[in-house]
Amino acid sequence: MPDLRIGVCYDFRNPPDSGRSHAALYAEVMEQVRWLDKLGSDLVWFTEHHFIEDGYLPSWIPVASAMAAVTSHVRFGTDICLAPFNHPVRLAEDMAVLDNLSGGRVEVGLGMGYAPHEFRGFGLPVSRRVSLMNEAIEVLQACFTGERFSYSGKRYQLDGVQITPGFVQEGGPPLWVAAMSEPGALRAAKYDTNFLPQGLRHRSFDPWVDALRADGRDPATKRVGIIRSILVTDDRDADWPVIRAAERYRMALYRRFFEESGEGFGESGEPVPQTWIVGNVAQCVEQLKAFILEFGMTDIVTMAVPPGLSAEQMSPSLERLFRDVVPALRRELNKT
Repeated sequence: MPDLRIGVCYDFRNPPDSGRSHAALYAEVMEQVRWLDKLGSDLVWFTEHHFIEDGYLPSWIPVASAMAAVTSHVRFGTDICLAPFNHPVRLAEDMAVLDNLSGGRVEVGLGMGYAPHEFRGFGLPVSRRVSLMNEAIEVLQACFTGERFSYSGKRYQLDGVQITPGFVQEGGPPLWVAAMSEPGALRAAKYDTNFLPQGLRHRSFDPWVDALRADGRDPATKRVGIIRSILVTDDRDADWPVIRAAERYRMALYRRFFEESGEGFGESGEPVPQTWIVGNVAQCVEQLKAFILEFGMTDIVTMAVPPGLSAEQMSPSLERLFRDVVPALRRELNKT
């Protein structure tokens, strides 16, 4: 199993009643990431959405590039970058620059999107999302070889493309594919990428495991990642309510997306857990260990600044996470 990596995630959502400008939030997060890099965070991930009233992050590479200049350890990635709205050649070029700026500390997780308003905003039919997603993966994999290539697909026709500058990481940045359904899980297996499972276990995680094992591959050799937030506290009653309110605000947007798209409803089952882990150090270690062993998770990120909260409010929990929980968790996992 690959080494465990724990980190943070940002969406830069800034509710209208926060009393804080977008510029102030960005500056605050930059300082937090500088601190977290020294504290021991392994990852900084971003989520991407477009045309959201509270300023949801639409463009992650500029932010990652700025953060690369003030960090030396954390690796940057996405859960997720929306493939239909990012031309894969341009994305590969931007990532090549970021790979050089960061000294090889960039990865990318792709998803195909589902919010109808985003496709309307980019002038794309939702019906194209599958082909745009599949071809983006294929084009990126060709770009990441560093060799000159041509490509003829339904959405992209490319002639004599070679990405310059070259990538620092041999074979290019690691590629992840997100899935909430069996076709998505099979896509990740087909393209032999790292995996970001979401939604119901029997619709995403289990089909991916089965597909790999069916042709002799071991799921334990792959990186499996998720956004699952963690609050380290000795006083749940005092500290959890404000986080819970921010989480309810955060999740309301996705429920709206699901309702508008018609996805994510009408079926029950065991989810791949993404609820907050809340407790003291020992309780967080216990819950994380069980989660990691059940799903083979290698990469877990926590929302570092939930919508409407400040970096300062989250600092005590984050400090205990990386100072106390993560070292203890690694010791426990080494015993297994």
